Amino acid sequence: MKGLAAPPRTVDAQVRAEAPSCDRRVRAPCRASFPWLVHFDLAAALRLAQSSDPASVADVVARIAGELGASDTVLYLVDFAQDTLEPLPDRRQHADRPTSEDVPASMAGRAFADGRAVVSDRPDGVRVWVPITEGSDRTGVLALTMPDAKEATLAACEELALLTGYLIASHARSTDHYNLYRRRRALSLAASMQWDLLPPLVLTTARVTVAGLLEPAYEVGGDCFDYALNDNELAIAIFDAMGHGVGSSLIAALAVGSYRHDRREGSPLDVTHANLDAALAAHLPSFAFSTGQLVRLDLDDGTLTWTNAGHPLPFLVRNGRVIRTLECRPTVPWGLGALASPTVHVASEALEPADSVLFYTDGVIEAHAPGGEGFGAERLADLLGQVASDLLGPQEIVRKLSQAVLEHQNQQLADDATFVFVQWHGSGPGR
Repeated sequence: MKGLAAPPRTVDAQVRAEAPSCDRRVRAPCRASFPWLVHFDLAAALRLAQSSDPASVADVVARIAGELGASDTVLYLVDFAQDTLEPLPDRRQHADRPTSEDVPASMAGRAFADGRAVVSDRPDGVRVWVPITEGSDRTGVLALTMPDAKEATLAACEELALLTGYLIASHARSTDHYNLYRRRRALSLAASMQWDLLPPLVLTTARVTVAGLLEPAYEVGGDCFDYALNDNELAIAIFDAMGHGVGSSLIAALAVGSYRHDRREGSPLDVTHANLDAALAAHLPSFAFSTGQLVRLDLDDGTLTWTNAGHPLPFLVRNGRVIRTLECRPTVPWGLGALASPTVHVASEALEPADSVLFYTDGVIEAHAPGGEGFGAERLADLLGQVASDLLGPQEIVRKLSQAVLEHQNQQLADDATFVFVQWHGSGPGR
């Protein structure tokens, strides 16, 4: 295809040192602000994708990669449980038949888990694995063999992976192809409904990061979360609908719909909270309810405000340690407001830069193997302190917490377990 050949490198790019030749090295992501890092014609690539079948992103990317001198290109998508990378089929020949890769027990898995390029020497060049992101949400890995591992070469791979994420996100709206390849097994009807309700699992900006995760990924029914970043305010909601299966999903869908309606109308937290209770009471059978919390974070000054509808209290993390739980006088769960006082209390906390807050559902702390003890809030706080002190990113923190809960219950959760982790980076423009 014309127009995709790499432009001549600048003197600055040519004098940059070649990456070390050691095997299994991990490279930090290259900055995308320098024009010499872009090695392909973005407009031509977008025109190619625009005229292609929406399910053919793997072939489009392989064609662009070929113009960069790459071979044996493979696209992997992470499954809903985020523990396996599944290769997308394409029409290209490969040195070896692509197979599923474990996270993080593989080179592709390391690139996904660490969010960095991983390279390994090969007889025909260098094998490169780079994470694919859709916005801020890490959803897969791009693997390709390149002639060398110079910094400009790795930068081109990272740029191509970035483009790949946006192409998949765009085309996934008009095909089920990518959704199906993220399934290692069939989703229950309730789980399918819940995943369609969710926003991207990760959002990262200069001032805030939010990461969420649901388990069990293929049977989740009643748990859900939502968020939206509008100007200088991040709005978050977490829900835990009663029961299991489709009935719980219907409660969660109504709760999310009511929440989004009031959020977009600019309603205050206490009004949104009360309206949500009224919506569930009016449109669901008697005694159908959901617990949850509604949260707003002012990104200018770090003020966190929230309401609580009979839900477990969140943890405040500072300097890699769990400082305390954040208290808020609860109402009864949404849908049961007629049984108690309608007063809605709005709690407030002044966060410091780099502070984090973990919200979770009761399926986390109540998880236990048959005859065993519950996971418990104390164990969760201890584990949260450990993984937060390891300086992991929010996406990895919620993944490790989720894995620990699953292991505690022998991979068989009796109730949904959901995490939402929020980190305020501060208000400075350079953050």
